[in-house]
Amino acid sequence: MSVPVTHDDVSVRTRAILARLGVDADLDVPRSHASIVARSPITGGNLASLRTADASDVDAVVADAKAAFAEWSTVPAPVRGGLVRELGELLREHKDDLGALVSIEAGKIVSEGLGEVQEMIDICDFGVGLSRQLYGNTIATERPGHRMMEQWHPLGVVGVITAFNFPVAVWSWNAVLALVAGDTVVWKPSEKTPLTALGVQALFERAAARAGVNPAVAQLIIGDRASGQALVDDPRVALLSATGSTRMGRAVAPRVAERFGRVLLELGGNNAAIVTPSADLDLTTRGIVFSAAGTAGQRCTTLRRVIAHSSIADELVDRIARAYDTLSIGSPLNSDTLVGPLIDAPAFAGFQKAVDAAVADGGTVRAGGARVDEFGEYAYYVQPTVITMPAQTDIVKHETFAPILYVLTYDTLDEAIALHNDVPQGLSSSIFTTDLREAERFLSVAGSDCGIANVNIGPSGAEIGGAFGGEKDTGGGRESGSDAWKSYMRRSTNTVNYSNELPLAQGVKFT
Repeated sequence: MSVPVTHDDVSVRTRAILARLGVDADLDVPRSHASIVARSPITGGNLASLRTADASDVDAVVADAKAAFAEWSTVPAPVRGGLVRELGELLREHKDDLGALVSIEAGKIVSEGLGEVQEMIDICDFGVGLSRQLYGNTIATERPGHRMMEQWHPLGVVGVITAFNFPVAVWSWNAVLALVAGDTVVWKPSEKTPLTALGVQALFERAAARAGVNPAVAQLIIGDRASGQALVDDPRVALLSATGSTRMGRAVAPRVAERFGRVLLELGGNNAAIVTPSADLDLTTRGIVFSAAGTAGQRCTTLRRVIAHSSIADELVDRIARAYDTLSIGSPLNSDTLVGPLIDAPAFAGFQKAVDAAVADGGTVRAGGARVDEFGEYAYYVQPTVITMPAQTDIVKHETFAPILYVLTYDTLDEAIALHNDVPQGLSSSIFTTDLREAERFLSVAGSDCGIANVNIGPSGAEIGGAFGGEKDTGGGRESGSDAWKSYMRRSTNTVNYSNELPLAQGVKFT
């Protein structure tokens, strides 16, 4: 176990970081007023109390964003890319501070906090290049003397609702692409991570000043569920991008659809790895341990199910259990820590409930399964847990946001793929094999039904160059790389007649 840190240490460090990032918000709003309390899962202590936006605040922010869109949408895209470039440079300058703030507020270990900021930097680099590559198509037309083409135009105001586990990176995926596309952005972060949002917003406003841009093109709302609902229901919000639970997505999607808005949903994941007899078990074990125990199991891409061939399952479980014994659990601010805390008490309750349910279903706990209680009453650290299961029961099909890894066995690849796909979620997936046929089968239409399918790496973690998202209860959205930028724009198909005639399509005559 790593050495605990005191709440006073965390609180003092947090205030110093916020000052260096340029945050000037009132961090000590009286609790008697409507306020959001920022806390650190490292100690369970409170860090700040912030004013909660009400409906009138949301209305005003969206109105500002709508007004800013009128001008921003006419700015040439490469010039819009200049703003993103300035943001990327500021993120580079303040990577250590912002990464530490992610660790303090979300509980990520040092390398993961820094990695999240690096992901923001990477998407800024991607966005700068994208600002010169918003390509349309020229389309063959059947009419002589005509030209047909497609153009892409800015969509409008983009609302972004983010979750606690990636408190800044997911905002950047959306905001960078939206800004380059010519949209304006209104961000409502998780109530569990408001301070990281304040830090990012302060850096963005400095970037806007450097670029000579109206800062209203990207604004922040520190609010509760009611604030988010106001953003969801506002008809001026052309696209609502929401990251969170499937339950949240089921509530958001019909509300936006009722007003004919667009949604981009990144919801639950229940990700699996198939391990075949030919797999390199050294590589497989390393891939599984990070994917299952990293971020204390609080990634949407966390590995939650291993489907191992019956001939190697026992050896694989033994290897994973031995690796888990070496993991350092404790304060994520300590450089030797590999597993930090769960975000809060409800997350711990979910962990306990899932372990109990799995055992009741006939599961056997092979590693972990308990709370690590030397970090205080209000900090929730748990042992990464491995449970072998006789079948894929309801609890295995349920996403528990904690480091619980269920292990199932199979005898044929068809059986393994059927088990893999027999869950409601469809985000990320992987297979460990050295058999080319097995790898290609898994990647084919008859294989994984997820939005992300990997070979010989775990399902957790993604580079910004590829589109990120999943199918089924994961929501179907795509963010970050590839052509995900099209979600933030509207398509216009244009036909130009440069002849002196007026032929109609399909040979229609009207004379």
